[in-house]
Amino acid sequence: MRVVAGKYGGRPLKTLAGQTTRPTTDKVKGAIFNMIGPYFDGGQVLDLYAGSGSLAIEAISRGMDQAVLVEKDRRAQAIVQANIEMTKETARFRLMKMEAKRALAQLTEAFDLVLLDPPYAKETIVETILDLEQGGLLAPGAMIVCETDKEVELPDSIGASRKWKEKIYGISKVTIYDID
Repeated sequence: MRVVAGKYGGRPLKTLAGQTTRPTTDKVKGAIFNMIGPYFDGGQVLDLYAGSGSLAIEAISRGMDQAVLVEKDRRAQAIVQANIEMTKETARFRLMKMEAKRALAQLTEAFDLVLLDPPYAKETIVETILDLEQGGLLAPGAMIVCETDKEVELPDSIGASRKWKEKIYGISKVTIYDID
């Protein structure tokens, strides 16, 4: 696995062995960012189930200003930290070592891009998007990228968020919501 494009493009990323995390493939990661960007002119990104941190690092590589990564698994946290250090710009990243719901209760900034790839997708995504909205954590015009198994059907709208695009890549489905 590597950073696909941007400032850190081509740099290798570490991943956690085993089934604890499911890293987004380079192909899917490239497709996601081509749909939503592919490059950004600043902004805040939240990677709520960071895994290896590759999606948030890709967003910073492509022009986002700051990233908050949330990961509860201790072994995955070490991988995220190593990948952040690879960027040589650690001040642009904040790793919150806790479960997603607890992090949402502590966050106060509004995010322009939210990345959601939770272990139990359908139930978690709907609840999480509503929590983000109710907590004032979504900036005007924010985009929410959800990565799930291709069998997961997400609703056309969740709160003020509307489904904008949806594509299947092998066994993965990417659903993108934007804020009305």
